[in-house]
Amino acid sequence: MFSMRRVRRFFGVFLPLCAIPATAMAEPIINKTYSYFRIGGRTAEDLDKELENLGPLTRGTGHRHPGATEIKFGGDVTYVESGGRCSVGGARVTLRTHIILPRWGNRGRATAELGFIWDTLSKDIKRHEERHAEIARNHARQLERELLGLPANRTCDALEKQVAETTRRLLEAHDREQLRFDQIEAANFDARMMRLLQYRMKRSGN
Repeated sequence: MFSMRRVRRFFGVFLPLCAIPATAMAEPIINKTYSYFRIGGRTAEDLDKELENLGPLTRGTGHRHPGATEIKFGGDVTYVESGGRCSVGGARVTLRTHIILPRWGNRGRATAELGFIWDTLSKDIKRHEERHAEIARNHARQLERELLGLPANRTCDALEKQVAETTRRLLEAHDREQLRFDQIEAANFDARMMRLLQYRMKRSGN
């Protein structure tokens, strides 16, 4: 007796700073998009205030940030019953990341010094958010590998519970790594910005 039972699971997480074949999928389906919020200001103090007042509001902290990454995991699992056992016939993990970054409307009219500072800061914001997306991609790949590697079970109900537990465990590990990354970045922000500014000054010959 051979049969297939298809169960779709969607699971999601939002982070600041979002019918398949019965064959195994090699890679998660990953989509990344960008959007921008415009800020004004003509001084460093103005930029600080604009980022604080206009940056994306994150549900996790309740605060606005200079950038954010929305992360949404999803997926499908196909169960195959054969010979009195149930196994994972196919698994597909999907990942959507949406990166939100600032765009300074007065950049073209800025002094050389302020433009230099802004360019350094905005590149660091983008690097930070891209790393959030990379962490999510790594966990999406790991989740798909682990789902495909689950051993057969006596019933599909029991195997479905294993799928749910594996998903929960991997998403919790993902959340912990994202939090650790934010904590390390926040603790090192001032020193990192100083190094970046000094490096860019040397490269520019100033």
